[in-house]
Amino acid sequence: MSVVKHFIEEAVKKVKINEFLRKELDRSGYGGVDMTKTPLGTHMVIYAMRPGVVIGRAGRTIKNLTKILEEAYDVPNPQISVAEIEVPELNAQVMASRIASSLTRGVHYRRAGYWGLNQIMGAGALGAEVVISGKLRSDRSRYEKFRDGYLAKSGDAAMKNIRKDIVHVPLKAGILGVKVLIMPPDAKFPDQVSIIEEKNQEKTETNVEAEE
Repeated sequence: MSVVKHFIEEAVKKVKINEFLRKELDRSGYGGVDMTKTPLGTHMVIYAMRPGVVIGRAGRTIKNLTKILEEAYDVPNPQISVAEIEVPELNAQVMASRIASSLTRGVHYRRAGYWGLNQIMGAGALGAEVVISGKLRSDRSRYEKFRDGYLAKSGDAAMKNIRKDIVHVPLKAGILGVKVLIMPPDAKFPDQVSIIEEKNQEKTETNVEAEE
């Protein structure tokens, strides 16, 4: 197998696992998964608003997930741990799911988009963008963006800092797509300059004056 084909297959597998966990852990406020291969197997960290729902009574839910991931998705020796999401409004998957849920309940797409944007920016994000696409007002597909703050679209800053997720919402008129991009408050940029005060130099000058 070529290296390119290997990476493509691994990426497809991760997308399938993410979609599976999103459906299975919808009630837990699922917010994504990190997968790291180790010599002992695959270490997986599942982020959720309600970790207790992911674990289940006596760990039954997490045991079932481990079995399914190992057998159906060919994950070698999965070792699952659960982490609680401290600020759900800064998690792209949580906010995309919330906006999708409001659209399913019949909320107008503009109201849902602005609501999601205000929630994200109110949590302290440096920037955010919500894109809702599909048959919004007519039979012809279109999209509408709701954006605020600073949001890098390319380069190293975008690759390292941007949190992104896409959710599809099946409605009577058709399928709507919801894309959420978030620039977190702790994002670091290559052109960011920090000024360090020279405290050591001030102390040295004080000591010299005292000796004189």
